[in-house]
Amino acid sequence: MKILMIEDNESVAQMMDMFFKKEQWDVVNAYDGEEGLAQFNAAPDSFDLITLDLNLPKMDGMQVAQEIRKTSKTVPLIMLTARDSESDQVLGLELGADDYVTKPFSPITLVARIKALHRRAEVSDAPAEVKPETTAEYDVVTPHFKLSTKTREAFLDDEPIEGLTPKEFDLLHTLAQNPKQVFSREQLLQLVWDYEYYGDERTVDAHIKKLRQKIEKVGPQIIQTVWGVGYKFDDSGLDK
Repeated sequence: MKILMIEDNESVAQMMDMFFKKEQWDVVNAYDGEEGLAQFNAAPDSFDLITLDLNLPKMDGMQVAQEIRKTSKTVPLIMLTARDSESDQVLGLELGADDYVTKPFSPITLVARIKALHRRAEVSDAPAEVKPETTAEYDVVTPHFKLSTKTREAFLDDEPIEGLTPKEFDLLHTLAQNPKQVFSREQLLQLVWDYEYYGDERTVDAHIKKLRQKIEKVGPQIIQTVWGVGYKFDDSGLDK
């Protein structure tokens, strides 16, 4: 794996370099936002994952994330920041980050999160298995909703739910293939993000918020909140 680490704190960068090398990962370091964006734009298809500090000189992490997403919608992106406010985390995820790690963090934890995110990206990018013509076109079908993992498309009453990021699609698929089953945030972190619960349940909330906004552009809300527990997919109310 080749990682672009955009981090102005050289001590943090050097520490993570040691851990990355133990995993036999190649690392390209950039120490300010402009340099990081230039490194990415020079070879956008060469990086398997990006770690991006929020507080950077010359160009902050939010701006860098926006620019990266103009070029690539799918390269896995983890934001690193000393800030821990909900608004910062939600904004970072809305701008295209796939995950969010608050400093100070354990290097082992960051490596685990990188591995999990990379595994999910590899699954999303893998060629779809050729299915017999007799196989159903969609993996999930309800009276109002259908979803195909082959084309990575989802429809509500035959209207396409557009602009889904890889994580939003995986989240919708996980919920929709188990209608009315309630999932806790911890369960969704394990199933969709593929890592153990580290207390970052706001990652799930931020993605649910964006997913709901995209669903509401085409029809009624089908992702329901079960207060004090988590979330579920339920389109049965659309029959009323």
